[in-house]
Amino acid sequence: MSAVPALLLRHRVTIEIYEGDTSTGPRYAAPALARAYVEEKARTVRTSAGEEVTASTTVWLLPSQDCPPESRVTLRSGRTASVITSALYDGGGLPTPDHREVTLT
Repeated sequence: MSAVPALLLRHRVTIEIYEGDTSTGPRYAAPALARAYVEEKARTVRTSAGEEVTASTTVWLLPSQDCPPESRVTLRSGRTASVITSALYDGGGLPTPDHREVTLT
């Protein structure tokens, strides 16, 4: 199947992609606006280091949208959060839309 239909991505978020650490702190790319579906609901997730943490928000994006862990995402409410996990879901021809799921602090 193809990507999530744009009609379902009713929200807009601003993403600042994490580019790494510098001597003065973290470095981020210029802010970019992205279509998304946002669900502000707490759930437990596991970080790439294996640690269990509570995510406050889940964001679904188009599969082509890059949003690696430690990136910053600003929601419509104005709240800025850090990315805990970012996973690409490929339906592989099944009736499941391709998308990227991102969990936030």
